[in-house]
Amino acid sequence: MTTIVAEDDCTITEIVPNAGMKMIHVLADSDTVGGADNVTVDLSKWGCTNVHAVWVSDETTTGSVVVNQDPTATSVSSGTLTVDLGGGDTGVKSITILAY
Repeated sequence: MTTIVAEDDCTITEIVPNAGMKMIHVLADSDTVGGADNVTVDLSKWGCTNVHAVWVSDETTTGSVVVNQDPTATSVSSGTLTVDLGGGDTGVKSITILAY
């Protein structure tokens, strides 16, 4: 399994700043492989330690078809969120995190 460090390898954006809870959007590159890769996010860089929800979507056809995808596992350890990506395809993965 390949670990993708969001802060190094992805586009990461805070969608709703300064609202108590934070919504963080991680956009993994088109060579990300579901079922083989996972993505880590250092929550402390966003002022968070806990996660309330994680949503993953997948572009099955680049730029046009987006489907929801269940991660196979998510966990927070020492302030780092790890999302194991489901599926078995290669493509852009969009991860939206509701954290506090």
